[in-house]
Order: sequence, then C-alpha cells, then structure tokens
Amino acid sequence: MQILLVHNYYQRAGGEDAVLRAERQLLQDHGHNVVLYVRDNSEIEQYSAAQRLRLLKRAVWAGDTYDHLHGLVSATRPTLVHFHNTFPLVSPAAWYACRNLGIPVVQTLHNYRWLCPNALFYRDGHTCEDCLSTAVPWPAIVHACYRDSHVQSAAVATVLVAHRFLESFSQAVDAFIALTEFAREKFVGAGLPEDAIHVKPNFLLPDPGVGPAGGDYVLFVGRLSIEKGVHTLLEAWRNLDGIPLKIAGDGPLLEEARRLIDDWKLGNVELLGHRTPEELIDLYKGARFLVFPSECYENLPVTLAEAYASGLPVIGSRIGSIAEIVQDGVTGILFAPGDAHELADASARLWNNADVCERLSLGARLEFESKYEAGGNYQSLMKIYDYAIRHAERRANG
Repeated sequence: MQILLVHNYYQRAGGEDAVLRAERQLLQDHGHNVVLYVRDNSEIEQYSAAQRLRLLKRAVWAGDTYDHLHGLVSATRPTLVHFHNTFPLVSPAAWYACRNLGIPVVQTLHNYRWLCPNALFYRDGHTCEDCLSTAVPWPAIVHACYRDSHVQSAAVATVLVAHRFLESFSQAVDAFIALTEFAREKFVGAGLPEDAIHVKPNFLLPDPGVGPAGGDYVLFVGRLSIEKGVHTLLEAWRNLDGIPLKIAGDGPLLEEARRLIDDWKLGNVELLGHRTPEELIDLYKGARFLVFPSECYENLPVTLAEAYASGLPVIGSRIGSIAEIVQDGVTGILFAPGDAHELADASARLWNNADVCERLSLGARLEFESKYEAGGNYQSLMKIYDYAIRHAERRANG
C-alpha cells in the first residue's frame, strides 16, 4: 500500500509530532511505501505583514497547499492520504485536493480544534463547552480564547464556521480517528458523522520497556501551564515533605513555579526544565509513579502511554479522557481535578504502600500491552484504512 502522510508542525514540538513519527515507522516496518508532506508554522516567522494578514484566508483555504497536494497525489497516486494536523498552513483545502482526485482521506483528531478554538475546552481556570451549543463559536471570540486575542479567536472561529457550512467533515473526509471514547462522543455530539469516527489510541514505537520497581521519586511530565494543574501539583506538595518530586517540562508558568518552590520552601521538588525523549524514558524508569493533574479535556497524552510502558502507575485527574485512560485501582488512582488535598492524600498512600504500587505497576504495563503497543495498533489502523477506501469507493459510485 502507498500511503501519503500529511502534517502541519506547530512552532512548539508536541505529542502529535511523536505520533506522526511512530505511525510512519510502523507503516514502513510493515512494508508500506510512505510519502510525507509537511508544513511548519516556523514559516510564519518569515512572513511579511501582508502575508500575516492573509493567514485567516489560508487557514480556511490554503491555495498553495491545495496545488502542492494535488500535484503530489497526481504524481504518486497513493492508496490513501492520512492527515494529522492541518492548522493553519495545510488547511482543509488539502482534503479536497485528495477527494477531487478520488483518493480516500483519513483525519486523526489529535485535539478539539474543530469544536473549540483553543482546542482545550478550557478558559478562565475551568472547563468550558460554550461553543459546542452554538452554530457560530461566538463565546470564543468574546472571551478571546485563542492566544488571548479577540481578532485571532475570530479568525479560528471563521475557519470552523466555513467548513461547517461547506460540510467538509462529511463531504471531504472518509474516516476520522478519535483517540478515546470520550473524544469520539464529543465529536459525534457536535455533528461529525458518527459512523466515520473510529477510536484508535496513540502507541509507542519502540517499546521502551519496564524500569526497575520502586523508584525513588514521583514524576510530572508536561507543559507548565495553568490548564495542566501545575498550581494544584505544587499546592499538594506543600504537605508531602518526605516525597521527592521531579518536574520535567517548561512553559509559561516555569518562573512562577520556581518562585512558588522557593517561597514555600519545597526542597523536595526539583524543576528539570525541558528534557529530550531519551532523557524522559530514563526519568520514567527511575520513578515510582507519575502524577497527571491536568484540569482540561486532554485527548490522549503520549505521556500516559510512556508511563504505562515503563510500568508506572498514574495518579490522574478524574476529568475527560483521563478518567477513561487511568483505571482507578487498576492502573492508577483518580482524584478530583483541582483538589490539592485529594492529590496529596493519594500520592502519600501510593508512596507508602509498596504492595499497592506494585499491583498498579503491573496493571499499567498490562494496559500498555493491550492498548498502546504497536502490533495491535497496526491492525486497528488497517481496519480504519479499509473503511476509508470502501467509503471513497461508495462515494465515487454515487
């Protein structure tokens, strides 16, 4: 099978990029010929003022990407095209370039951008679904949900409205991949075609393997931002003097986190800053468990799959997909999002109970092997590709 993968890199690398690399390797390992087409948002740094003003137009319909994809698809005639991110330089115009040539289109729904302009269902320190109930996502414009800008929020809202009007989700895409059942329900509820949305989680390739049991610290991995529960995490650790915590990641709250650690004299908390994927694997293997206190609707963070692969239980927020991914009492412990006292209590109980930690560690690894290992994921991906091919054929035949 010849497969064209399409992705729009953000300026800050993230989990979507890792998924793209893993999926490309998985397909190649199974003998498929993979062609890659990417755009990178770092291109925007070189734009003139006039080009920046036209970003809204190209986010709705990028004519140059349409032409590039049309030419590439015409030349390579892939069996299908699998899109990851399209925002903003690729744009949904690329879907139509493939559809107009009769090539099946698959789109992975890595986040909630098509339902919520900031992609998180989160604003002003709490979850928010206001835009789900409106044909035009005007609440996002009023609250400046995208990059704290009314203008940029209006631009993203325009993209959503335009493609709802064009019915692009049903007319230009043959199959969608949601990462969890929670995410699928959100997209179905918003009007995306139910039969076309398939659940397939992210996976890891290669499998990093399990670390030694009984690590000597607790680990947090993620972006240091308000929606990730950083304040809740540090507040919890004010009551956990004897438990070392390592925080890997950077972000807008890095300096505030540093200040709070100093002000609250949290000598058992260490800020590690950004770490490479290889360094993170070593950190997972040296930890006793992972804390994941996010307070927004996550999709399927690669961090959780990496923790499970390493045999780490997860203490996670009981919210959105996290409550689906973390099985309370099986692969970890759930706590109320934003509740620092409950997080501290769960962390202390797990830290001080080696038998429970060992049992949850085994459950975490078994969960990885059943859901996030490459072999099973490949079989699921092939079923989705087969659905997309058959759907495109039915569409072509009227």
